[in-house]
Amino acid sequence: MPLPCPTAPWMDVSMDFIVALPRTQRGKDSIMVVVDRFSKMAHFVPCHKTDDASMVADLYFREIVRLHGVPKTIVSDRDSKFLSYFWNTLWRKLGTKLLFSTSHHPQTDGQTEVTNRTLGTLLRGLVSKTQKDWDLKLAHAEFAYNRSPTHATNHSPFEVVYGVNPLMSLDLICMPKEELVHKDAEAKLKSMLKLHEQVKERIKVVNECYKARSKSKPRLFQEGDLVWVHLRKERFPSKRKNKLMPRADGPFKIVSKVNDNAYKVKLPGDYGVHSTFNVGDLSPYLDDEGILELRAIPFQGGGDDTIIDQTTSEEEIKLNTSSIQPQNAEYAQGKANGICLIKWLI
Repeated sequence: MPLPCPTAPWMDVSMDFIVALPRTQRGKDSIMVVVDRFSKMAHFVPCHKTDDASMVADLYFREIVRLHGVPKTIVSDRDSKFLSYFWNTLWRKLGTKLLFSTSHHPQTDGQTEVTNRTLGTLLRGLVSKTQKDWDLKLAHAEFAYNRSPTHATNHSPFEVVYGVNPLMSLDLICMPKEELVHKDAEAKLKSMLKLHEQVKERIKVVNECYKARSKSKPRLFQEGDLVWVHLRKERFPSKRKNKLMPRADGPFKIVSKVNDNAYKVKLPGDYGVHSTFNVGDLSPYLDDEGILELRAIPFQGGGDDTIIDQTTSEEEIKLNTSSIQPQNAEYAQGKANGICLIKWLI
């Protein structure tokens, strides 16, 4: 389920961190990735893995707010930096709404995850053999990323935000014949508004195509329903220590509905995880009647099997046995004894 469609550049952003990178000579070992959900423009800021929420906020204001202002919403995962009291209080004072993905479910913010993979591909082709100069190559990777058209908008992020694409070294070899900038300010404004409407409609079409390609039907639960919870290994490491441990646990009651894609479940206190789950990790709980209906398999005719009613007496069994040919008498007697044993067990 795609996130709601944004309406303007840099009003709705998403954030994430790329960690476990080689430490550079300047001491950087992580990248803060900030993506505009409308234009798909991204900024890659080198940082330290040990930076706390106050340092991340200072970095965001120095590198992002000074260029694009304060956003209306920020989508992020449940990193300790984003869940801290300082981070939540800061953005609440500024009027920005924080949207968090469900725990251990990166698909919620799939746009930033795709950007991270793209950035990794770009850096692998730019860094040296020592791989300790990647922070110096981030500016080149960011320019190349924002200069390239995206599938969601059919335009480059630069063009969506500023109306034109910046010149590259190849453009300076031969001066372009077409005029890149409108002289009339009113015509420029109209062209920008028209471009934003086209981008908005394009994002809606891409989201609808994405939902149409999805084969799974959305599961809808109500408050009070009982569900099974899928025990993901990365989220429940203590309950997935070996292959023979159960893959699900429950039943648990649904406390509240966050949206059609996330629900809050009442978990025991010893679980120690966040109680909000993606709908993909929940399965409906069936009571005994529902299980019996699923397991009921009707008898099918054919072969040498004979359906004998439970009221069949031993005399009738012997009579049926005596009417069988001699070569099959031993088999029929064994079958009759088995039926009598089943009756006795019942």
